Amino acid sequence: MTDSPRRRRGAEARSAPGGHEEPQPREPDLPRTMKVRQKALRTGWTTGTCASAAAKAAASALATGEPVEVVEVALPSGRRVTFATERCGLTAPDRAEAVVVKDAGDDPDVTDGAHVTATVTRRGEPGVELDGGVGVGVVTRPGLGLDLGGPAINPVPAQMIEQAVGEVGGAAGAGLRVVISVPEGERMARKTTNARLGIIGGISILGTTGVVRPFSTASWRASVEQAVSVMAAQGEDTLVLCTGGRTEKGAMLRHPGLPQVCFVEVGDFTGAALRRAVEYGLARVSFVGMAGKLTKLASGVLMTHYTRSKVSTELLGDVTRRVGGGEDLAAEVDAANTGRHAYEIWERAGLLEAAGTELCRRVAGVLTRFTEGALGVDVAMVDFTGQHVVAAAPEDA
Repeated sequence: MTDSPRRRRGAEARSAPGGHEEPQPREPDLPRTMKVRQKALRTGWTTGTCASAAAKAAASALATGEPVEVVEVALPSGRRVTFATERCGLTAPDRAEAVVVKDAGDDPDVTDGAHVTATVTRRGEPGVELDGGVGVGVVTRPGLGLDLGGPAINPVPAQMIEQAVGEVGGAAGAGLRVVISVPEGERMARKTTNARLGIIGGISILGTTGVVRPFSTASWRASVEQAVSVMAAQGEDTLVLCTGGRTEKGAMLRHPGLPQVCFVEVGDFTGAALRRAVEYGLARVSFVGMAGKLTKLASGVLMTHYTRSKVSTELLGDVTRRVGGGEDLAAEVDAANTGRHAYEIWERAGLLEAAGTELCRRVAGVLTRFTEGALGVDVAMVDFTGQHVVAAAPEDA
């Protein structure tokens, strides 16, 4: 790259306004176990999708008294998929149980092969009551968007389970209690960050799309680079990087005039996408993300897979101080459980926009330094629906 004015601006950004030290960009390698594969990677199914299938099978067995061998459920996209049950049937006159074995495709997922189990019983009140059983974690800390003391079953899987059970003839108006269990889930959770996040006793029931895509592999990095290449080949010069499906929706609302090819779901591979953008001489990059991913980037980490990096809430405490938050508030953010928890603290204190803007400004600085000023940069933080931009830092922030 030549020593352009943009590059010089990037070099000067090392000394940040306010005197804090700007982190230098770094890109940790992927774990050695993640190999590039020579064929297309298989997608798989989230624990949430498997739980919805098991719940529907058990509800059907309870309604008919007959075991169910194959069950069909809806994904959040509306697509319908079928699953074979490993086991299904009545265990008592008012209770049925079904098991669906999770297939994570080619993603290195610790829950691959898990026996996701749903136990469905009748109850006196109408509606569906959802709970976690053995091997499903219990939430003990804030910042996860889930009730303290409740099961670690995320909102989208919970909706999928309720919808699946409601599709069973005769079950929609009945009162049912659905308990999701994962035998060996506590052992599986030891290989995750759940305990550090305050999810105790098992895994989380996760998923926003219902489908596991192999984001964590080197092949996904190649697909990100290919997406940037395709965009450049069509003559576009503005790249919009999103961390996932929800942030992509917010990014499209923020940039309504750009064609769809400009939006790249970057996953953990921001550094790879930026290098390819510079190679093609693109003019601008816009990054749209949520608080946790932005915090990792603001720390200088451009390969944000959970095995290679973690959220620095100490950085968020410093952000709090920079925007006028008191020392007590900054200490509370320092001790936050997650980036989302820090976000909630800022929101409660009326500092969300100011702190979010400062966080975005720091991310913009990191991206500018990583690309040596070759790209104009803007960064936006969206809420946890992905639909609303709550803070942004403009180009050259």
